[in-house]
Amino acid sequence: MAESSVIVAIDGPSGTGKSSTSKAVATRLSLGFLDTGAQYRAMTWWMLANGIDVKDPVAVAGACDKPLIVSGTDPKGPTITVDGADVSAPIRTSEVTAAVSAVSAVPEVRARITELQRTIAAEAPGGIVVEGRDIGTTVLPAADVKVFLTASPEVRAARRSAELKGKDAADVAATREALVKRDAADSGRKASPLAKADDAVEVDTSELTLGQVVECVVILVEEWKRRAR
Repeated sequence: MAESSVIVAIDGPSGTGKSSTSKAVATRLSLGFLDTGAQYRAMTWWMLANGIDVKDPVAVAGACDKPLIVSGTDPKGPTITVDGADVSAPIRTSEVTAAVSAVSAVPEVRARITELQRTIAAEAPGGIVVEGRDIGTTVLPAADVKVFLTASPEVRAARRSAELKGKDAADVAATREALVKRDAADSGRKASPLAKADDAVEVDTSELTLGQVVECVVILVEEWKRRAR
């Protein structure tokens, strides 16, 4: 990567605005963008589609090296494919959402996906914004800028419910319960739990607009660039 390149890690639980913020920051600063959660969802989708028991860690571990997962890093049109097929829509179903924490907790899955993420970040021309749950702590602990987004469970549930459509639409109360349950699972797992890095800047997005959150992250990146000169 070029000397002027920057790696930005944006972590946090679901519904805090990670994806929207990351894509907007990447677009504004002409950086790449990587949604690491989509990679775990893609792995989970493949397991379900191929009849792997996602509640059996041994079965998941034994199969996780089979799917070919490819992530596009254009923030204006990020893509994700599994074995050449576009899975951007099916990985967002409630079935995948319900199973992704169990699959993500398997150490062999995390090792494979983490290696993939590090390769993508290292090869990104000019730099990249990487969003997920363990980027600043495990995947890219030497990231130049680290941000941890938070928001109240009520705000997060309202945001997530508004995103869901059709048969996957859910009421806010049910969505809040699901979010809290996933937070507990992701924070409590032994392999790379959801956690704020010691050197990450925490931003509570509950009362902020997307534009305000993006501006906050852009300022942090610009400050880093000034220091790095």
